[in-house]
Amino acid sequence: MNTNLSTNQQKNRPNFLRLLFSKLFGGKKQLSIIEEEQMQSPFRTVVNNFKENKVSMTGLIIFIIIFLISMIGPIFVPLDLSYVETCQQHVPPGLDLLKVPKSLNGKVQDISVGPTFTIATSTDGRLYIWGKTKVSRTIDLKYVPAGMGKIVKVSAGQDHILALNEEGQLFAWGSDRNRQVTIPDEVAQLDNIVDIKAGYQCSMVLTEDGRSYFFGNIMNNDYNEFHPYQGQLAKIELTSDAAFGLTYDGEVVYLGSQVNAYSDIPENMGKVVDIAATASTMAAVNDQGQVFVWGNISSKWKEDAVPEVEGKIVSIQGGRYHYTALTEDGKVVAWGANQFKQGQVPKKLLDKKVKNLFTGYYQNYAIYEDGTIEPWGLKGYLLGTDDMGRDILTRLINGGRMSMTVGAVAVIISTVIGVIVGSISGYFGGKVDVIMQRITEMVVSLPFLPFVMILSALIGNNMDSNQKVWLIMVILGLLSWPSLSRLVRAQVLSVREQEYVIAARAVGVKRKNIVFRHILPNVISVILVSATLDFATCMLTEATLSFLGFGVPAPQPTWGNMLYGANNSTIIQNYWWRWVFASIVLGICVICINLVGDGLRDAIDPKSQER
Repeated sequence: MNTNLSTNQQKNRPNFLRLLFSKLFGGKKQLSIIEEEQMQSPFRTVVNNFKENKVSMTGLIIFIIIFLISMIGPIFVPLDLSYVETCQQHVPPGLDLLKVPKSLNGKVQDISVGPTFTIATSTDGRLYIWGKTKVSRTIDLKYVPAGMGKIVKVSAGQDHILALNEEGQLFAWGSDRNRQVTIPDEVAQLDNIVDIKAGYQCSMVLTEDGRSYFFGNIMNNDYNEFHPYQGQLAKIELTSDAAFGLTYDGEVVYLGSQVNAYSDIPENMGKVVDIAATASTMAAVNDQGQVFVWGNISSKWKEDAVPEVEGKIVSIQGGRYHYTALTEDGKVVAWGANQFKQGQVPKKLLDKKVKNLFTGYYQNYAIYEDGTIEPWGLKGYLLGTDDMGRDILTRLINGGRMSMTVGAVAVIISTVIGVIVGSISGYFGGKVDVIMQRITEMVVSLPFLPFVMILSALIGNNMDSNQKVWLIMVILGLLSWPSLSRLVRAQVLSVREQEYVIAARAVGVKRKNIVFRHILPNVISVILVSATLDFATCMLTEATLSFLGFGVPAPQPTWGNMLYGANNSTIIQNYWWRWVFASIVLGICVICINLVGDGLRDAIDPKSQER
């Protein structure tokens, strides 16, 4: 009987872990006053006081969310520091690059894809254009020429468009910096144009009698106007810097005069039925369905990695760095670059028959038998792109990790130095205190920001990106400790005459043990609050340095150097997304850290604990 009673008493005795769990996460049982008092350790008291501060709790939750996104996000959204895509520079925020007008379904005549826009013509000759059509501050491709009539064919270039009406008349609009939109008189007088190609700073047309005409930047695109294939061409194609043709006899010919990777056309291809081009390669399909790829093939995108397919390939299309092809039984094949899923055929297309296929840059459009359009590829950029064509969202996520790492390491360095200097100075006093305070005053007297800029410029000149990052951390840490050291010194001075310190001296405890084992734990609250606030300060300082060009160097992103490109009026006025999102995230993060610091200070303050 006594044994059972003892056992029941043990079972009913409050368990610390059980009480802690119920206090933190709630529970069905209401704790008694005695149980609550058992839980009221100093740490728990601070936690409770902090939880009662709704503003600080909100700041903590938001900061944790930003922290987790910045630390875990790069795993799912990796950053390629070498990635540069000039054709995607300054793309505004939005996911509308694949937003096909519903009225176009069922009546597609032709589709052509540009870097950030798509133009199409319907069977009734109407033009449709969607995506980001503004290619500069003054040029918007949505403003089409008037009086074009019924359009039967379109072609999208880097920043201009060609259109052909049913009468064989050519129209052009967009950027004309290399006269790629200024139609020569001999071309304007033609009425038998059957094919058009808008390329990078150039335009080319093909007439019914097999003759090609080229206008625009002839220095960039190797085109020989006196090539020997005039009157023999059935199709034309343009890479970013070369021109090709397909003759009536099924032969692929180079329309330039230079000897290069393009001119090295594969032999024994047989009779070619279709050709296509990416930015730097050419592809041909012969009458047996075999695909040949040559040119400046990228080891990264692998445009020549043609997959094995069931069925015979009959046509081919080229994007920026990828190809798509159509088999005779209506199956779609894709290969090459796939950073936007443009080189991967959607599952919904695998079992369906496709009538026609249009590909360009980073988008693809499959046309079903009933005329329905199935797009896939780059939808757009949620937060836009920068001047190098890099995704702002990806750089924000990866840059957050770097900004927080710089702030955290700098705070650790400054906290260690500040605690050591302040503790020693406050406890030993006398000459030691005088020397320590003079050193502190020397560091404080330095003009912080200019001095950091000078050190960064002098020392970091010959460093690589990673070394420069560590240099910034160390410099910030070495120059940020004086304020904390003075706080610690003041706390140590007030504590060192307490009874427990005097008792420790009396029993012969070593002075270093008294400082670091007895005194320092009693001033830890000041250290925590100061470190929290210094964390935000170091992040802001890094952002300031990077904004001025003295911080973490590109291409490694931080929230600070993402603002560096926005230090002129043109960017601020015309490309607001370059600086707004980074500023917002940095500002929110710093405010949240400061709120957490203020909450900790209030929670630790004994006066706030009075009931």
